[in-house]
Amino acid sequence: MQLLTIFFYILFVFAAIVLIVVILLQEGRGGGFGEALGSHGRETFGVGSRGINTFTAVTAGVFLGSALLIHVLNRTQSSSTVLDSAVQAAPPLPGAAPAAGGPAPAPAPAPGN
Repeated sequence: MQLLTIFFYILFVFAAIVLIVVILLQEGRGGGFGEALGSHGRETFGVGSRGINTFTAVTAGVFLGSALLIHVLNRTQSSSTVLDSAVQAAPPLPGAAPAAGGPAPAPAPAPGN
């Protein structure tokens, strides 16, 4: 299970990098990074840019899908949270009400003893 989680983390980072590059290469309304490539950028991402838009959508789907799978795998691997362990490790405060189902605190000593 740990190996699968690592695989999805690698896929997540790779998809994020590819998504950043592909979005920067697309030509927007006012030009874009695609114009920095000169005529090659116009030929690749010109009027018939349906292919790059499809590739961007697929990459975004892989990015979101891997993020969801990482979340699900991490959630199933550990059933406790950091807050659960902090509450169990913390000593009870003096004079605090007992937790539900816990033992009652010892009475305070009488003054003057």
